Amino acid sequence: MPTNTSDIDIPMTDSARAVLAKRYLRLDDDGNPIEAFSDLLRRVAKNIASGDKKYKKSAKQVKELEDQFYEMQSKREFLSGMCLRNAGREMQQLAACYVLPLHDNMESIYTTLKNAAFLHKTGAGIGYDFSELRPRGDIVRTTGKVSSGPISFMELIDFSCKTIVDNSAARGSGNMGILRVDHPDIEEFVTAKSEPGHLEKFNISVAVTDKFMKAVKAGTNYDLRNPRTGKKDGEKDARSIWRMIAERAHASAEPGVLFIDTVNKENQAVGIGDIAATNQCGEQPLLPYESCNLGSVVLSRFVIENNGKRELDWDRLEEVVRLGTHFLDNTIDLNNYILPEIEEMNMGNRRVGLGVMGFADMLFLLGIPFTAPEAVKMADKVMSFVTEVARERSRELAKERGNFPNFKKSVWPKRGEKYMRNVTTTTIAPTGTTSMLANCSSGIEPVYSLAYVRKNILNQGATENASGETFTEVNPIFEQIAKDRWFYSQELMEKIAETGSIQDMDEIPQDVKDVFVTTYDISWEQHVAIQAAFQKHTDNAVSKTINMPETATVEDIERAYTMLYETGCKGGTIYRDKSRDRQVLNLKEAKAEKKTPATV
Repeated sequence: MPTNTSDIDIPMTDSARAVLAKRYLRLDDDGNPIEAFSDLLRRVAKNIASGDKKYKKSAKQVKELEDQFYEMQSKREFLSGMCLRNAGREMQQLAACYVLPLHDNMESIYTTLKNAAFLHKTGAGIGYDFSELRPRGDIVRTTGKVSSGPISFMELIDFSCKTIVDNSAARGSGNMGILRVDHPDIEEFVTAKSEPGHLEKFNISVAVTDKFMKAVKAGTNYDLRNPRTGKKDGEKDARSIWRMIAERAHASAEPGVLFIDTVNKENQAVGIGDIAATNQCGEQPLLPYESCNLGSVVLSRFVIENNGKRELDWDRLEEVVRLGTHFLDNTIDLNNYILPEIEEMNMGNRRVGLGVMGFADMLFLLGIPFTAPEAVKMADKVMSFVTEVARERSRELAKERGNFPNFKKSVWPKRGEKYMRNVTTTTIAPTGTTSMLANCSSGIEPVYSLAYVRKNILNQGATENASGETFTEVNPIFEQIAKDRWFYSQELMEKIAETGSIQDMDEIPQDVKDVFVTTYDISWEQHVAIQAAFQKHTDNAVSKTINMPETATVEDIERAYTMLYETGCKGGTIYRDKSRDRQVLNLKEAKAEKKTPATV
């Protein structure tokens, strides 16, 4: 590998280097990297800056923009995962998130299966709404036979991914399956992943309606609707279905929930169509054939010392948000869309999703516990700022380049806007591997553990021993504090990796324990409050796992999903510790009996 990395001085963990080599760097025919991280970032910056040529920018202006894009990436103030992978390369597929339509006929189903295969090959994640498909046992008039139902077609896509697509795809394929709560097959859908290995290429979420939630609150039945006829097809007790959803989430972390009426009340593209599905991780509600280009600002990079006090560098954050919005708008023009329907929808809406990562690390640096009310206030303040700046930059780009073509059909004219380049500007993505490259905490999640074992599960569905690689890592901010305060030792780091929390460790000063809380030190109520604070100021949606300890009850999960709905979140996912056999982040097996960290 080339060694010209002197301009990239932010440390990178062993696991990040493994991900970088396997997923992002250009390789020779033998699979060996032929570019360094700095080369990759220059490739991306040059490619994305070239989008300004379309708008008659001079060569000097394009080169200046390239240098600005390179600087913010090399400082790891901003990264865009799909651009790191594909920008400036033959594939040039720059969008990670897609939704494809599924109508109630074989032509639509198999066309979508074909299109999904092509998109998966480029590394895309895809969402589908299966709610239009007639229920199992319903009549098929053209043949006199009966329908096999939505789950059978999910199995078809799952089979295609596992047996064909993943052998040639840029990364393991991933899908989101959505079914409305009033579909007659809802119980089969909720329990579809009860059997290990079934639909393993799918995340699943129930599209929950306001009407259903009112029935849950009232303890009444609600109507099921046959999508083929539009007529009532029975009824169910709302609380029993809500309980079933919670029981399955308690057992296996699925299904999640998508509050579909909340999504469409906030649908900026309301005159263009209704939203029925999201991308595979749930943060990006999309119209059929729509995609979204994502990138994230690294909040922890903007913490500075000012007169002996740590604070955010709001001026530099503003500069990077403006650059990031410009960066993402350029990707729309440069993207290889694969399908004409996707190109038409995306050029029409120019949807982008600028988000944040490193939130938990930022709180560490500022001395704010994730558990404190101040953390919620900071989430509100930061995301309000990011969205306000991103929208202002979108207005400026619209004055230069024109509004997005579907502008008049959107909510923006009704809100008094005359200019907007992008139908949406902000999204909170999970940033799993991207945050590893940035050496920061992922998305808006708390730190899982201050020291932990990371298993190398680069391909979805891989087993622990598939690659033979595990990595023990220590949060760099905590490690530095431990060294500065003279309580660091390798033995202590090993102990932390066993327990997952430092709250019961007498050898660590109390003021450090107060700030350095981890995932299972945090109550689920606070997890929800943080998600709601970010959602309040996010155009699209928010990826955030509501983590619960192994001891959490089904009732806890019911209450958490209800709180997500009542606080205006567009959806949610709950993960109870150890509810799955495989998880990417793992505590070491303790030699003695291990205590489950309590919520606070």
